[in-house]
Amino acid sequence: MKKERFQSDRVLAYFRLEWKVLVLITLSGLIYNLGLLAGPWFEGKMTGCLVDILNGNSETAAMLSLVLGYVAAIAIVQVSRYVKRFYVRRFANNVNRRMKQVLYRSLVTKSRASLKEEGEGDVMTKAILDVDDCAEGMRKFTTEIFDTGVALAAYALMLLCYDWRLALLSMLFPPISYITAEKMKKMIQRTGAAYKKQSGLLSAATLDRAQNAITYRVFGCEKERQEAYEADLTAYEKSAIKANIWNTAMPPVYRVISMAGLLFILCFGQKNVLGTGWKSWSIAAFTTFLACFVKLSVKSSSAAKLFNAVHKAQVSWNRIKPLMAPKEEPEEDRSQEKKVCRELKVEHVNFAYPDGKKILDDISFTAKKGEIIGITGSVACGKSTLGKVFLCEYPYEGSISCDEKELRAMRDTERTGTIGYLGHDPELFNDSVKNNILMGENKNVDDFLKAVCLDQEVAGMEDGTETLVGNGGVRLSGGQGQRLALARTLCHKKPVLILDDPFSALDKTTERQIFANLKELVRDNIVLLISHRLYLFPEMDQIIWMENGKAKVDTHENLLREVPEYRELFEEQEEKGGRES
Repeated sequence: MKKERFQSDRVLAYFRLEWKVLVLITLSGLIYNLGLLAGPWFEGKMTGCLVDILNGNSETAAMLSLVLGYVAAIAIVQVSRYVKRFYVRRFANNVNRRMKQVLYRSLVTKSRASLKEEGEGDVMTKAILDVDDCAEGMRKFTTEIFDTGVALAAYALMLLCYDWRLALLSMLFPPISYITAEKMKKMIQRTGAAYKKQSGLLSAATLDRAQNAITYRVFGCEKERQEAYEADLTAYEKSAIKANIWNTAMPPVYRVISMAGLLFILCFGQKNVLGTGWKSWSIAAFTTFLACFVKLSVKSSSAAKLFNAVHKAQVSWNRIKPLMAPKEEPEEDRSQEKKVCRELKVEHVNFAYPDGKKILDDISFTAKKGEIIGITGSVACGKSTLGKVFLCEYPYEGSISCDEKELRAMRDTERTGTIGYLGHDPELFNDSVKNNILMGENKNVDDFLKAVCLDQEVAGMEDGTETLVGNGGVRLSGGQGQRLALARTLCHKKPVLILDDPFSALDKTTERQIFANLKELVRDNIVLLISHRLYLFPEMDQIIWMENGKAKVDTHENLLREVPEYRELFEEQEEKGGRES
């Protein structure tokens, strides 16, 4: 039987996944909240017994039995309360973890272009805060459905049994607190949204200062950036204070409104005790009714607070819901090792950034399995953009097909399994050399270190392949970082590999050796190698010369004859290389 797919964009789906935990919460919640009724009953009985003892109509043994019964009831209630709260917290933690897993998966597959447009720090901070608010709203809802819903119904029923007229009169005020909470939700939501926005801006400013610290220092901009950062920090603090004030100031107001019914109880309850009211009460009955109403008022103010939390969670959920949509992960797409691309066709491709000029103009070429295609040209000619087009982060005109299957028509997982990309700024994470390469794969890391001529250097590091490279590979040299990223690309080899200037920080001897190894490893792949260094281009199957967004595709020998700019650049590098040797 086919397993039902998890609907990660449905709130109820998270409740269904936690049904076992919710069963335990339900059982302990019912015991706890129904057991709360024992408190006012015992309190009333003990007050009546105390009056009887003072009047000589009862013995202390009766009070002792009531006290023991009261203690036992409280013990049962508190144990149930602990169990319920423990599992409610587990439920919330599980939901929070599951939501963040979906969120991170969505952000990782989101195009870099859209992330930059929105601001990476801003998106991450707001999205994570929204997930926290959603999980907290679900926790409070799960808690209060018992602590408030069941308890309110039980207290209300008990009050109605004692004096339904006085009960209805005194319970007029809790609904007013609910209405007040409903009216105030917009202000709470507005201040909460402002806080999240400022939190995102502060994260982006912090990231900017960390990434560009040296540049700001060299150009003497530290003072200006510090002042701008202080302004962001001040705005964040003000928004946090406003959000906190509205969140914490309103619950006491709700409680005061709910407790206003005490005036009617003191007025009409004393008449019941005197025998001139709607009912004939003893002191015990009056005490029970009063204690029961106080507890009902406290619970009702919690309900008003719950409304705010649920409204806040709803707003947060609506914001992140597009990021929580389930991703298609067909079984056939997981076997990426078996994928091949026998022929890559690029036909009449045009490309322009959303707000910029045309970068690529009518580019066409064909590459066969096993070929290495060199891409070069003058600065800002569009060669790196051509490489990024294969990632489909921005829409392009024309056609790019792998074995006659259009790239942009593929599912995300299928395209990821077809195209491998190595940018000229290698992305390394703060982990070991080994984990940066394998990323969970069960392979021999030494094979890939040898392929990129990094094995001896890693062997000389303090912990070998377990050496931490630091955030972004900060502990490595530029050449080491490039080779480590190339080793990872080769470890997770895809049918089509886009390599953007992978040798720019290497000496010629190392570059030649790595290129020789590369040719052996990619016999079944298509490689597009972008580079401004041309002395290896005679060994490539085709060359794409780019100028002003246009491309001339031919062999190295033909380009030397037909494109003066290519010949001039190649000969200049050859002459320079000869002098250096």
